[in-house]
Amino acid sequence: MDFYPVVIEKLIEEFAKLPGIGYKTAQRLTLHILNLPKEEVEEFAEALVKARGTIKYCSVCGNYTDSDPCAICANPNRDKEYICVVEDAKDIMSIEKVKEYNGVYHVLHGNISPMSGRGPEDIKLRELITRINDNVKEVIVATNPNIEGEATAMYISKILKPLGVKVTRIAHGIPVGGDLEYADEVTISKALEGRKEI
Repeated sequence: MDFYPVVIEKLIEEFAKLPGIGYKTAQRLTLHILNLPKEEVEEFAEALVKARGTIKYCSVCGNYTDSDPCAICANPNRDKEYICVVEDAKDIMSIEKVKEYNGVYHVLHGNISPMSGRGPEDIKLRELITRINDNVKEVIVATNPNIEGEATAMYISKILKPLGVKVTRIAHGIPVGGDLEYADEVTISKALEGRKEI
């Protein structure tokens, strides 16, 4: 675009590379930053550089951390008999917000998707298998409720069941506050499968 200086256009392009950020949002973010005091912009830039330089993956579970092992794995109050398997580290944050789960996690860093060329060897399944021992009672599979997530869940179940560990899948269905008329057939089917007595 000719109406912005090259430096501004470059910053818009960089913001637009972020997931969920289109050109218009990238443009708004760029213009917002240009209107901030210089000190705030420097703090923002420093926080980005510091996060990128210090954050790594936990050697036990694969979560984001600045110390190894991460705070969850190092916490003696967490129940290590339960491992919740998620696709991405951001999924841990969603589960932790609920404050109902007190076990530990395992991050796969992806899912199985033959259409995208990702097989079991491309995600952290070997690391999960090495974590299974006599102390682990249950592996809770919390992959996304889509074709890739379901394929990944089924594969995990297939490889872990022979090891004598209980493998469960989180329930799927109608969200609280949702209306049946807006739910698709698969969601309604999963909700019926996961029904429980009240």
